Amino acid sequence: MSRRQPNVVFILADDLGYGDVGCFGNDHVHTPHLDELARDGVALTQHYSASPLCAPARAALLTGRYNHRTGAVDVPSNRGLDRIHLSERTMADHFAAAGYVTGMAGKWHNGLHDLRYHPRSRGFDEFTGFLNGGMDYYNWTIESAGREQSGDGRYLTDVFTDAATDFIGRYRHEPFFLYLAYNAPHLPLQAPAQACQRFEGLGLSDEVSTLYAMVEAMDAGIGRVMEALDAHGLTQDTIVVFTSDNGPQFGGGLDRDNGPFCGAKGDALEGGIRVPAIVRAPAWLPSGLQAHDMIHFCDWLPTLTGLCGIPEVRSLDGYDCTCRLRGESGDIPDIRFWQRNRYEPIPHCNAAMRDGPWKLVWPMREGADWKDPVDQAPYEEGLTSPHQVRPLATGLPHRDVGPASAPRLFHIDEDPCEMQDLSAAQPARVAAMTRTWDAWFDEILAQWHTARADNLMEHSTQT
Repeated sequence: MSRRQPNVVFILADDLGYGDVGCFGNDHVHTPHLDELARDGVALTQHYSASPLCAPARAALLTGRYNHRTGAVDVPSNRGLDRIHLSERTMADHFAAAGYVTGMAGKWHNGLHDLRYHPRSRGFDEFTGFLNGGMDYYNWTIESAGREQSGDGRYLTDVFTDAATDFIGRYRHEPFFLYLAYNAPHLPLQAPAQACQRFEGLGLSDEVSTLYAMVEAMDAGIGRVMEALDAHGLTQDTIVVFTSDNGPQFGGGLDRDNGPFCGAKGDALEGGIRVPAIVRAPAWLPSGLQAHDMIHFCDWLPTLTGLCGIPEVRSLDGYDCTCRLRGESGDIPDIRFWQRNRYEPIPHCNAAMRDGPWKLVWPMREGADWKDPVDQAPYEEGLTSPHQVRPLATGLPHRDVGPASAPRLFHIDEDPCEMQDLSAAQPARVAAMTRTWDAWFDEILAQWHTARADNLMEHSTQT
């Protein structure tokens, strides 16, 4: 039995696929600490991100609401498309209100260029990390204790691990919520040289070898975090969650095994949104369990606050899935939605819906994933100057988008690889699911327009 209010350590990897971890079937990568976490806890085999892209996925994770409602639908920070609307309460807000010390180490990517969107304005007492979408692992520039800090020879994954273990040590006598958002194994591909040597002769590309070395370095960091909890006698009292923001980045030599799934980062197919997840909570959950029922990013906020005895949070899209983490299905709806393209959301475009075992998928429309080159420059500037406060680019670029393709229907329980399209044999089901998806999209699109307008108006009054 737990002796105190539980701590929470939420560990998020970046662009880590279902097939990138040893305990989820990868024989090349050595992840002993994640493997041990799975043996001691619950491995989730049907766990879904809210989006196949970074900033939107994180917005849904932190708010328990579909990312469109929050305003975060894309990654260009210079256009404010990664921002969580100021009216939204984050996971850190809820834990802080319950008396927790809250800290974050790692990648934010949910609003910059305006200090009101900074992690310390969104519920976090402490922040060590960077605000934009990527960072060099050696020549890094981050914020720590409110000050800019530049690379000191340490590998960035180790910097965030150091910050996490320091936080745990300083607040070991208080309930705490720690969000450890590693940027590994996101680009750029950089790993300690000795870590890459182990993959020589395995028939892997240099790019995949480096990426796997990055995963192993992150696993070593997670091991240090677990050791810190144990050293301070906090293991029994701490809920640890590990997952990834979306599926793996492919292309440029990075194509690799993604478990049994089609698709990758950016896709509404399983490979883009179905991600590994592990949760360990010795005083509350069983050990050595595989949970096969669907759990979604939006479920983590109500599940964790429920486990911690924090009053129920309303107006969420997620559900308290504690029963599923205990191997019980529970009376939880199994209808979920996804949609992702560049800039303004487009209907029936790289979209999906789950209704129990059934999944309806629309492919990306032609032209809808085009990114204006203008938006690349601020991203690259952010690698070295990530804390600038400056005006937003308020307009969205025009692009010609092709018509929607007919949706495809899959039975995910029987066909997780999404190989057999059953839409022709199930026209009534396709029509009914389309109507449900359309109603959802109309609702969240209206909320996105409101959040977008408010974000731009609020920013203009501050610059």
